[in-house]
Amino acid sequence: MNKAGIYLSIPFCRQKCTYCNFASDVHPASLLPRYLDCLAEEITVRIALWEKAGIPASDVPVDSIYMGGGTPGLLSGEQLGHLLEAVRASFAVEGQHSSAPPRHPKRRGVFGGPRLRSRLGSATEITIEASPENVTPESAAAWAECGINRVSLGVQSMVREELRAVARMHDAETVAQAFSSLRAAGIENISADLIAGLPNQTAGSWQASLRGLLGLNPAHLSIYMLEVDEDSRLGRAILEDGARYHAAEVPSEEEITKFYCTAMETLRNAGFEHYEISNFSLPGRRSRHNEKYWLDAPYYGFGVDAHSYDGHRRWATTDSLIRYLEMVERREPPVVELRALGSQEKLEERFFLGLRRREGVSIARLSAEFAAKEGVTAPSQRELWEKYAKPIREFREAEWLETEGDRLRLTDRGLLVSNEVFAGFLEGN
Repeated sequence: MNKAGIYLSIPFCRQKCTYCNFASDVHPASLLPRYLDCLAEEITVRIALWEKAGIPASDVPVDSIYMGGGTPGLLSGEQLGHLLEAVRASFAVEGQHSSAPPRHPKRRGVFGGPRLRSRLGSATEITIEASPENVTPESAAAWAECGINRVSLGVQSMVREELRAVARMHDAETVAQAFSSLRAAGIENISADLIAGLPNQTAGSWQASLRGLLGLNPAHLSIYMLEVDEDSRLGRAILEDGARYHAAEVPSEEEITKFYCTAMETLRNAGFEHYEISNFSLPGRRSRHNEKYWLDAPYYGFGVDAHSYDGHRRWATTDSLIRYLEMVERREPPVVELRALGSQEKLEERFFLGLRRREGVSIARLSAEFAAKEGVTAPSQRELWEKYAKPIREFREAEWLETEGDRLRLTDRGLLVSNEVFAGFLEGN
């Protein structure tokens, strides 16, 4: 059985980055305690809320917890411990002790002390996203005491000029100090994000960011190409051919593509596995939580704009903070979208999500696993090959796709146009 992942949304930030298209914002600090109470409540009474929304309860064991946002690194150790206690009380978390939690956890002193860490255990990957400036010796120690054993740093760049252009407040020295503080607290599994395409970025500055981060020996790196859409201030300025938010200084699409290719080559030479379109890791350091999204494992999201999947249906919560608070406080499920997946849709999702991984998709395994899981007659290997014969042929000729035995996978060139590849398969269906 695939173990599940838990995602906790913390949509609070000290400043809103201009490239950000997530449902996070600089909300009044006075709303944070109220939000955290609602988040813990949603987790604790999730079965009742799910039943009201028409979602069957699930008892799948959990082996990953991911706190994202937003900036969950802003939370205190006490606040983080309270949330992790709620998860532990509602789910069977891998590696936790079976003893009941304290009846009045606040009376123990600081939330998330050694007792919480021992109950959650090292078998569970617990990740917190943080900005480098959030990491201090004190915060790192508090995270470790809560049982957090993986930190994902939103570095984005190691170049001050690029960072200031998108309203980021750290610099390369801050990043180095963050790594040092985390390791001193015993957290070795450190990931960092970089964005190719920030304003003022050049081939030289991109290389400087890559070299600077590699010099800190991260366990994992995520490389994202700048997304241009109407959901971010920078994206809107670019689409409108404006000059606000340094839109005129954003590199061209051709330059951004070259930056990504440079990152692929540099990281491979440094011993990193390129295991998914945007993700690179040292051996044994893949993101357990993120792999659930690509391997058809269940995951359950709580909080504003959180998404869930139980193998049969997908659902999402409201992206409005105020609406979320009001709904949870009325004991109403904050679910605003619920969609049951048909067999055909499940098969297509397995196919496309599998193609995101560098291993690609085994047609034989896909057919067998789908039949076993769905309890229905799945398309045979031959039928699947015939179903996708036209796009496979076209993408192989374009050198976007390659085959090895029964396995399909994107080439390096195909990674750069993955959305076009996925759309081509759907059009040919």
